[in-house]
Amino acid sequence: MRILLSATLVPFIHGGADYHIQGVAKALRERGHEVELMRLPFRFGPEADIRELMRHVETLDMAAPNGIEIDRAISLQFPTWGLHHPDHTVWVMHQHRACYELYDDALATPVQRELCGAVHAFDSRHLPQARRLLANSRRVAERLRHYNGLKAEPLYHPPYAAERFRCYDDWGYVFYPSRLESLKRQDLLIEAARYLKSPVRIIIAGEGGQYQRYRALIEHHGLRDRVRLTGRISEDEKLAWYANAMAVFFGPFDEDYGYVTLEAMLAGKPVITCTDSGGPCEFVQHDETGWVVEPQPHQLAEAIDSAWANRHRTAEMGRAGQAAYQKADIGWERVVATLLGEETA
Repeated sequence: MRILLSATLVPFIHGGADYHIQGVAKALRERGHEVELMRLPFRFGPEADIRELMRHVETLDMAAPNGIEIDRAISLQFPTWGLHHPDHTVWVMHQHRACYELYDDALATPVQRELCGAVHAFDSRHLPQARRLLANSRRVAERLRHYNGLKAEPLYHPPYAAERFRCYDDWGYVFYPSRLESLKRQDLLIEAARYLKSPVRIIIAGEGGQYQRYRALIEHHGLRDRVRLTGRISEDEKLAWYANAMAVFFGPFDEDYGYVTLEAMLAGKPVITCTDSGGPCEFVQHDETGWVVEPQPHQLAEAIDSAWANRHRTAEMGRAGQAAYQKADIGWERVVATLLGEETA
């Protein structure tokens, strides 16, 4: 088929969304489909730019642009699901979070309130029109049900280069690779390091807007010998850090999906996450494949100390996570079949 895949693009800000988008395009092409990837530039502000992009998308009739018929449209990100096509599948990575679960009316300006009303109306107009509505995870499906009254089918997909992850002997550190942003809560792990009783080291990989704040926090608490900020790392370096980790921490606030959880499971490492972390809690079983703790430094430190105190049990939990991933049947074959309505009973 000739398939139009639509998403957005935020210049020079890269993360899991890019792997997701490119992964879908690659999987569809490998199965013989002709895929055009259309990424619309997106700015988080000012609010007027978001409203203008919504208006623009609603003008896009992609059934046969310039006389070229498109068999299927698949939209992944807001506001691209506002385009028009008679056979339109929407796989929601997440909505415009600033107008949903991250919105605080007490702190919102009149302009922000107006925008969020417009975003809700936009989603309520277009998401129900999709021939098929899918969600990136159960957490994203829950939000669609809660805020929009819509039922979406969760569809999981594998991380980038899933076949390359390996598990080697642990070197006594907890690994956390992610963008350095407030919602990812690397500061929670840094604070937890203050209360560790074991000699576990903390490796935080990635770059982002909170780098200087996290570095200052490490200095303030005298944790330079305990906590390391690596900055940007290559994919090969990431694989090596995973392979020799004792455990992996992934405790963001209300994450949509979270590759880190799945990458750790593929590497045979147990995951420490938090009760309010959203997507990771769909995969981590407390005391079986990792730890699910309250987002408090003391409780996080206790989980890390527990991992150190019984390394044999920790390794067993990592293997259990690896087995759970395989059992979940997360793969691109299933993704493509679901997107195109080709599932077999």
